[in-house]
Amino acid sequence: MSTQTITKGAGAAQAAPGSRGESAPRPRKRGRLRKDGWWALLFVGPLLFGVLVFYIWPIFRNAYFSFTTWGAFGGATWSGISNYQQMLADPDFWRSILNTLIYVGILLLGIPLAVLFAALINRPGLKFAAAYRTAFFLPYVAMPAAISMVWRIIFNGDFGVINYTLSLVGIKGPNWLSTEWFALFAVGVVGVWISLGFNLIVLSAGMRSIPPEMYEASSIDGATRTRQFFSITVPLLSPSIFFVSVITVITGFQLFDLLYALMGTQNPAINQTQSLVYLFFAHQQTGDNGYAAAVGVAILILVGAFTMLQFRMQKRWVNYV
Repeated sequence: MSTQTITKGAGAAQAAPGSRGESAPRPRKRGRLRKDGWWALLFVGPLLFGVLVFYIWPIFRNAYFSFTTWGAFGGATWSGISNYQQMLADPDFWRSILNTLIYVGILLLGIPLAVLFAALINRPGLKFAAAYRTAFFLPYVAMPAAISMVWRIIFNGDFGVINYTLSLVGIKGPNWLSTEWFALFAVGVVGVWISLGFNLIVLSAGMRSIPPEMYEASSIDGATRTRQFFSITVPLLSPSIFFVSVITVITGFQLFDLLYALMGTQNPAINQTQSLVYLFFAHQQTGDNGYAAAVGVAILILVGAFTMLQFRMQKRWVNYV
C-alpha cells in the first residue's frame, strides 16, 4: 500500500466520522447561548421580581423588625433579642404552638380518610365519579367566611344540628365553639372537611398512575380487594400521600381565617384556642409589632423544621417506582 493511499484514507476518516460521510455537528457559539439566556431571563424576570419583592424581601424585613420595639405612634428602635426573650417566657406563645400542632395533627388524620374515599371513587365502573370528585372539591374553593357561617349554625349549642341529634339519644351537647378544647376540635373538623377535596384530587391522580396489570396479577393469585388496597394501592400511592402530608402541615401552621371566622375576637375560648398566626395578628392589633414579627420568625422556623423532618423521614416509607 502506497503512502498516498494511506494519506487519502486518513483524510477521508477525518472528513467523514460517520458511515455516510456526514460532517461532525458544529458546537453552538457562545453568543447564541448568551442570547438564549437573555430571552429566558426576560420571560422569568417578572416572576422572579414578584417573588423577591413580595416573598423574600418581607421575610428579611420581618426578621429585622423582630429585633425592634415599636412606639405607640410608630417608629422602631433596636432592642436586640428582648422580643424573643419575652416570647419564650410567654405562656400564650407555648399554648398557641400546642394548639397549632393539635390542629395539624387533626388535619393529618384526614389523609387516611382521603385515601379511603379516593379508593372508593376510583373503583372501576363507578357511575357519577366525576360528580363525586366535584362535590368533595367544592369546599376547598369556597370562601372560608361562607363556610364558617354554615358551620357556626351546625355547631351552635342551642339550636345546632349536632346538639339536636345528640339530644335525640339523651345527650346534652356542649357549646362547641365557646368551650376550650371542644372549640379546637370543632375547628379541626372543619379544616379536615375543607382539605378533603384537595387531597382527594391529588390521591385520585396518583391512583390512576398505578398500572392495572398489578391488580389483575394479584387477582389471579387470589388477592382480595382489601389485600390489594394495603399491598398495592397504599405503597404505590406513598409519593402522593407524602406530597399531601407536606402541604397539609404547611397549611395547618397557617391557620387563621377559619379560626377567626368561626370564633371571632369576643369568644371566651379564643385565647385558649388561638393559633400561632392568630397570636401574630393579636399583637399586631395592639401595636406590638416587634413581638408580632418575632412570632412570624418562629412560624417560619417551625414550618421549615417540620418540612425538613418530613423530607428526612420519607426515605423510610415512600416508595418511588
